[in-house]
Amino acid sequence: MASNSLMKALVGLLTAATLGVGTLAGATAATAAPVRQAPAHTAGVRAVNNLGLNTAEGKSVQCFVRDSGYDPGTIDGQLGANSWRAWQSYLNDQGYDAGTVDGAVGPNTIRALQRFLTELGYDTGGIDGIAGSKTKAAWKAFAQLGWC
Repeated sequence: MASNSLMKALVGLLTAATLGVGTLAGATAATAAPVRQAPAHTAGVRAVNNLGLNTAEGKSVQCFVRDSGYDPGTIDGQLGANSWRAWQSYLNDQGYDAGTVDGAVGPNTIRALQRFLTELGYDTGGIDGIAGSKTKAAWKAFAQLGWC
């Protein structure tokens, strides 16, 4: 008999514990704060920005800036951060004011590129820091001079 009473007591405890855990889990799920995902880390590689140039034209402007004494990295036709740092340095040294040499193609870099292209006689549609269709056409025409 003692074992039967012990068994009933254990079953009762287990049932109470199971109900308690279920109720607690339900309450926790209902009242818990939403789960937040950790922010994704971005890769250290910046995107390529050819401003409308194809690979051959990209190589051409990389060769131009390299031959002017600046290191664009690998001559691969992909204008990434290294190529743009070289161009920003070149444009700054020539007095076109590209701003901070950071490899990012922002409005200062575009304005400097527009000043450079305009001085060479290309129509960029103005010096506004926006890489619009005329700026891209002027950049493409410059690149097609075949600097490699």
